[in-house]
Amino acid sequence: MDVRLVMFRENGDERSFPVGKGVTTVGRKEDCGIRIPVAEVSRRHAEFRAVEDGVVLKDLASANGTFVNNQRITMHKLAAGDHVVFGPVVFTVQIDGQPAEIKPVKTKLRTKTTTANADDSGPISDDDLDPISALEALASSADQTALDPFDDEDDDI
Repeated sequence: MDVRLVMFRENGDERSFPVGKGVTTVGRKEDCGIRIPVAEVSRRHAEFRAVEDGVVLKDLASANGTFVNNQRITMHKLAAGDHVVFGPVVFTVQIDGQPAEIKPVKTKLRTKTTTANADDSGPISDDDLDPISALEALASSADQTALDPFDDEDDDI
């Protein structure tokens, strides 16, 4: 079973990320399989778990929650076409090529804020960057090893 998370950059470019066999963790931490380094995403936010007949998404007690089709979930079996939201980032679930055509879902933009995270020490400021710009800036750092949704290499898992 081929499960992918599809998102769109602000410029309309589509990006697709495979969800591997076993467990794929999403979060801000560098060791997450899908790293989303923005304040609204917890260090270990959620995990995708491949099961025999699909994939299950489990929230890992994240501060801001994990959402599927605009509903906050703790655990949810995903279906093709579901929209999964982590903080400001929206992914569409594609299973075995379905849905074949995915319409862009915009990532919401933020203005400058400073927030303190329950799982971190100290405030995080986004300095007027939208989440996509923040992720692309981090993706360009030479020491990045985890999959970053805004890295230009699709095969960097």
